[in-house]
Amino acid sequence: MTPRAADRARYDRATAHLDAPLAVVDLDAFDANADDLVRRAAGKPIRLASKSVRCRALLERVLSRDGFAGIMSFTLDESLWLARAGFDDVLLAYPSADRSGFAQLAGDPKLAAAVTVMVDDAAQLELIDRSRAGGKEEIRVCLELDTALHLLGGRVRIGARRSPLREPAQLAELARSIGRRPGFRLVGLMAYEGHVAGVGDAVAGSPLRSRAVRLMQSAARKELAARRAAVVRAVRAVTPDLKFVNGGGTGSVQHTAAEDAVTEIAAGSGLYVPRLFDNYTSFTGRPAALFAQPVVRRPGVGVVTVLGGGYPASGAAGADRLPVPYLPEGLHYDPQEGPGEVQTPLLGSAADDLLIGDKVWFRHAKAGELCERFDTLQLIEGDRVTGTAPTYRGEGRTFL
Repeated sequence: MTPRAADRARYDRATAHLDAPLAVVDLDAFDANADDLVRRAAGKPIRLASKSVRCRALLERVLSRDGFAGIMSFTLDESLWLARAGFDDVLLAYPSADRSGFAQLAGDPKLAAAVTVMVDDAAQLELIDRSRAGGKEEIRVCLELDTALHLLGGRVRIGARRSPLREPAQLAELARSIGRRPGFRLVGLMAYEGHVAGVGDAVAGSPLRSRAVRLMQSAARKELAARRAAVVRAVRAVTPDLKFVNGGGTGSVQHTAAEDAVTEIAAGSGLYVPRLFDNYTSFTGRPAALFAQPVVRRPGVGVVTVLGGGYPASGAAGADRLPVPYLPEGLHYDPQEGPGEVQTPLLGSAADDLLIGDKVWFRHAKAGELCERFDTLQLIEGDRVTGTAPTYRGEGRTFL
């Protein structure tokens, strides 16, 4: 029996009493992945990216472990909800225009002490001030650095279009502006190198592309390390008591941790290990989050149909954004249909061994987005379900 076949047998036994569709988290794999992230961080604390988990119980499980400290959230509403739930160090990773949320933040000392918001433009500070509604609490802010790699004099850009702040002087000037503005305190700097941390460098069947990605990432790491260090020096010259410098992502943990300028690493997807992480040479994780769909039809030899399953991930549309049939091995989509909203035909010799009601196990393309499809995660240890945990959706929270 292959390791994957053994996993299928475990998951089928554990959930035999449950009807699909359902989602599971294999806690043994989840915890092993957490240990691997800590090992790669080499002593620097890991700030847990909540959008990659989207389950409070699992956020708490991770943060109870050595090596993890703080949350990186994705909306202001989520940040306030987590702070009210007792999470006392929440960094909002993206700028917000949530005026109601800023009014709550400015009016509550507990929230203001727990939540740090992201800015990269003085206009964002002005929006916050206009939203205070009389609240006088000091707002903690973090600056974001653009990490994209520019080539050919800036004519070629590789990396996400995020912050407009790129050069040390730009960030130092905004830091000075924050220092002169009552009601704000600059506490951190963030730089997310998504073109390194979020892009696989071992694309199956594409050796030339894989080599090109590795060359690009090597150049990007060197350029960013030098520029990030210069930015940190410039910002600390203005704000000597800067509390943290955040960088990284699951795919670049060990590289970012090696930079002296970085004080903490962001990661989260590496806990679930979705299918997009199959194309990395920098680490190998264990798939921990899966979902199961039931077989509802057998249209013919070599084909079964499962209920639903059309759960594409965000990003540029393409085959790599689709879930992948994982267990049993040997199933694939009908290229004329793909995964459907209500039904999904699956082709392959393994289909002939499946009966009506059997489960087919899938891996989502990205991490936490799976939790927007299910309200409960079945927590598996060995071959038993040992608990359940509501997702954000299961707690009635849909932040985006």
